[in-house]
Amino acid sequence: MNNARMICRLPFVMLFASLGLSACRKPPPQALGTLEYDRITLPAPVAERIVSIDAREGGQVKAGQPLLQLDPTHTRAELAAAMAQAQQQREVLAELEAGPRQEDIDKARANLAAAEAQARESRAYYNRLLPLKGKDYVAAADLDRARATAGNADGQVKAARAALDELLHGTRPEQIAQAKAAVASAEAQASAQQVLLEKLSVVAPRAGRVDTIPYKLGDQAPVGAPVAILLAGDAPYARIYVPEQQRAGVRVGDAIQVYVAGRDRPYAGKVRMLRSEPDFTPYYALIGDDAARLSYLAEVTLGTDARELPAGLPVRVEFADSAK
Repeated sequence: MNNARMICRLPFVMLFASLGLSACRKPPPQALGTLEYDRITLPAPVAERIVSIDAREGGQVKAGQPLLQLDPTHTRAELAAAMAQAQQQREVLAELEAGPRQEDIDKARANLAAAEAQARESRAYYNRLLPLKGKDYVAAADLDRARATAGNADGQVKAARAALDELLHGTRPEQIAQAKAAVASAEAQASAQQVLLEKLSVVAPRAGRVDTIPYKLGDQAPVGAPVAILLAGDAPYARIYVPEQQRAGVRVGDAIQVYVAGRDRPYAGKVRMLRSEPDFTPYYALIGDDAARLSYLAEVTLGTDARELPAGLPVRVEFADSAK
């Protein structure tokens, strides 16, 4: 009878021993975090009205897909003005490079000939009056006036000859260089307006999901205000905080299992980034003795099987116990 009682008690003893061992077993090291997407903010390039919205919040978009359109009327006018200015500067450059026309040179020669004739006549008149000065046949004022007229005529000859020489020598290299710089500046302004016009068609830079379109049709967003926010990527990634004592055992490229709140099975992931500088542990990542310690921010990529998971869900990862 005593042996039978001992045999009956044996399973209970083994059960209690098993429970005691389970209670004493230390849980594996963990790191907590959340699911995140790369957020892309698309700002308004100009303060123009929204004339069309081609995407909806929560919808999937491809890279290059139109999201919304801002009114291009004013920017198109600015582009036309910039292009006209650039064309004007190009014509000025072409005129300088071509040099003076033959008609202008002939006109300058004719002006020089007329000035020389006028100078000869003025000088001859002054020379006729000069002998009469000693005989008091001419007033001193008239003689001074004749001398001034002759000097002025000589000056006109010099000016006409300089004008002709300028045309014969052609355009100075410095003038051509200045004209080329003006053309480059005007073309740059036109290119800037062209780029701005293209930015009025707001498109998705990457494939992803439309998170928010803050403004509605007809709204006029201020410059720099976000007109669309995308969650980029085929699937979310886990942003976790690695405890200090686990930092040495984690490397970029390590495979890791990610447990998502509300999901029974873990998701396969791979560490893609691990900060070398520690951060203060966020409140939701405090685990036991780690509450007063620093942690290291890490990012874990997930496969396409996690593409339907929303951002913000809590996640947990388990590391191999380095003490074993």
